[in-house]
Amino acid sequence: MIGRRLVRLTASWHLFKDRPADGPVDVWLADDRGGSTLITTGSDRCLVVESSRPHDGYDMGECGRIGVLPVHEGVPLADHLGEVVRGVQEEWDPRTGRVALELEFASRSVRCESGGDGDLHILAARPLPRGKC
Repeated sequence: MIGRRLVRLTASWHLFKDRPADGPVDVWLADDRGGSTLITTGSDRCLVVESSRPHDGYDMGECGRIGVLPVHEGVPLADHLGEVVRGVQEEWDPRTGRVALELEFASRSVRCESGGDGDLHILAARPLPRGKC
């Protein structure tokens, strides 16, 4: 992902009674070289990062449905559409594997993590020091 421009962001949302959850279930980052990277959580609360294209939404009956939509705002990664990924840092837990991924853009980084609740959390992280390339 380093050196690639983020050109499109797609996310899946758990919709219950047509109200979306607080955050996305999955996000896909499409880059300027035709790649698509999925970021989601695994059943063991690890953070999954893999090459994958967005899937279609699906109905879960009484439990709601999963909707898959383009994202233009409301998720911190959307603030960086059109920007180049300048760096990537991962955090690991010896029991589960990857638990966090921080993507660095020109002005700020965005942290994706598997929370203690097993949900995907995407947070605007720290501003980067000026002069960093």
